[in-house]
Amino acid sequence: MLWLELADAVAIFHAAYVVFVVIGLAAIVAGALAGARWARSFALRAVHLGAILLVCVEVLIGAVCPLTTLENSLRLRAGVASYPRDFVGYWIDRLIFYNEPNWVFGLLYFVFAAAVALSWWQWPPRWPSRGPTQFRRLDTLTSGVKKHES
Repeated sequence: MLWLELADAVAIFHAAYVVFVVIGLAAIVAGALAGARWARSFALRAVHLGAILLVCVEVLIGAVCPLTTLENSLRLRAGVASYPRDFVGYWIDRLIFYNEPNWVFGLLYFVFAAAVALSWWQWPPRWPSRGPTQFRRLDTLTSGVKKHES
């Protein structure tokens, strides 16, 4: 049942992706309000924004989520229906898939992306520095020292 185990792994990864996007925004906002340094990490914020923007691009071009396609393909290879019948796959799919029209999800994705973008404006990330910040340039260290003339 290797195919079924792989399908479950994809379903778990898919659920983790959704949790990262949804809970990630709540954590970033809560962290920013609490003054947590990690909440303004450029890398975290860029990956988070990229994750929701990828979903929005899929909606715009009318693509089916590649994770859903992969999971269904693996389940078919395992000889089961594209919707899981095993315990793990069943509950993971129940958590992330709902029976609503596509336009409802598209609207929710774009509203959520707008909230993520708003968080960049409200609590901007720290941009990566261009070098070690613990070292100062030599001229700033010697600016207050009189130069000896020979």
